[in-house]
Amino acid sequence: MTRVVIPDPVTAEKLCRIEQAAFDGRETPWSIDDYINIGGPPEAAILTDDEIALGLLVMQFAADEGEVLNLGVVPEARRTGVGSDLLQDGINLAQALSISRLFLEVASDNAPARALYRRFSFAEVGVRPRYYLRPDGSRVDAVVMSVEL
Repeated sequence: MTRVVIPDPVTAEKLCRIEQAAFDGRETPWSIDDYINIGGPPEAAILTDDEIALGLLVMQFAADEGEVLNLGVVPEARRTGVGSDLLQDGINLAQALSISRLFLEVASDNAPARALYRRFSFAEVGVRPRYYLRPDGSRVDAVVMSVEL
């Protein structure tokens, strides 16, 4: 079960912990203020599981387009449907807000995430070369994907 949250400092701290566990240093983490300042529908949405412990989905909307800014699931909850539930509920919310297309970027070496997005009919539409900076200094391409709703 997922829900939309508008973070206060306590909720934002929980979201930061999810993100840290989900990305394990592969991404530059959001701060508590980043989560608090993203806002809520109709401009943005943060979805999470009921306990705010297993996963998160952050989306932003403008006009009739939306972007998935962040989708992460903690390691112990992977392959349990948490990511699929979050993404489906995010798509449902976007449709309720009359969003016609969603975009996202995913690291080219993140095969599980790319497979998840393809199951939801996201198609690859571009590449941002050397977009993600890894902790070891290496860079990885971002694959741009989109789906028409």
